[in-house]
Amino acid sequence: MQQLIINSYDDFAARIGQPLGESDWLEVTQDRINLFADATLDHQWIHIDPERAKVESPYKSTIAHGYLTMSLLPYLWGQIVKVNNLKMLVNYGMDKMRFGQPVLPGQRVRLTTVLNDIQNLRGICKTEIKFAIEIEGERKHALDGVCTFLYYFNN
Repeated sequence: MQQLIINSYDDFAARIGQPLGESDWLEVTQDRINLFADATLDHQWIHIDPERAKVESPYKSTIAHGYLTMSLLPYLWGQIVKVNNLKMLVNYGMDKMRFGQPVLPGQRVRLTTVLNDIQNLRGICKTEIKFAIEIEGERKHALDGVCTFLYYFNN
């Protein structure tokens, strides 16, 4: 995987409608799920009790929290794009988010991205990145949506 280097608004704008890249695969382990449960105080059995999940879950396994899957976005995005010459980056919003399929412990996920839209707001670069978090070997995505970022480039 080669990281895309962006140095300016024009670098982004040249890629409108194009794929920006994909991240490496990342394994979602039961340990990561348990740590997320501790961090968010969400200890629902479907996430943290493998024995009960084998019997009672329709997946016959625990599943990752949907918000754990979503929380991987910044890490995976950082593998795809490196933006230089910045004063500041602001996460502006998330839209059209859909959890398509749960991630089971031991499965690997990756992020794929497309530059959906870009605007110059009085010198602020507003990007809408259409994304999918894919599960290796699965047809349905774990998560789809659009991230909006504001990039404040140095002049």
